[in-house]
Amino acid sequence: MTGTWRLHGYTLMNIALLVLRLVVGLTFVAHAAPKLFMVFGGRGIQGTADAFDQIGLRPSRVNAWLAALAELGGGLLIALGLLTPIAAAALIAVMTAATLTVHLRNGFFATNNGYEYNLVLAVAAFALAGIGPGEWSLDNALGIHMAGAWWAVGALGGGVLGGLGAVLSGRLTSERGPGRGQPDAA
Repeated sequence: MTGTWRLHGYTLMNIALLVLRLVVGLTFVAHAAPKLFMVFGGRGIQGTADAFDQIGLRPSRVNAWLAALAELGGGLLIALGLLTPIAAAALIAVMTAATLTVHLRNGFFATNNGYEYNLVLAVAAFALAGIGPGEWSLDNALGIHMAGAWWAVGALGGGVLGGLGAVLSGRLTSERGPGRGQPDAA
């Protein structure tokens, strides 16, 4: 039995990476669906925009579209194993913005609406950018070799900066909007 496991070690690793990619990627797709459409209890893009407006991410409709499409596109790319570090950066950005705007103030644990879940998903995306999507991926089939420590660091850096940028630009736009520091028209 031991010899069999060693002989098929690469197969077992590829099964593990495929399962990880599918679970993480399709979880993001599932999170995007109610943001875009009125499914799974979601209120569609307008409901997402209204929620973003309440947390100060303006222009809320633009930010709602960007977040939903990043989750949908990034999730699909991760599931397919295509352009993995780029997909990871998009997903890390969304999780960074969600953590900063909603979850951080609630502490760590997801049971208190904390950032635990967001952290796990971001770290899984980071890990996939580092280790790569495996042999059973579109990256491998197309000969795309974008994996390793620097790809992971790039995905993490790009994702964190993207998430911070979304939050800061949304808050600055919020402060400059009508009645918020804009000079009155004369």
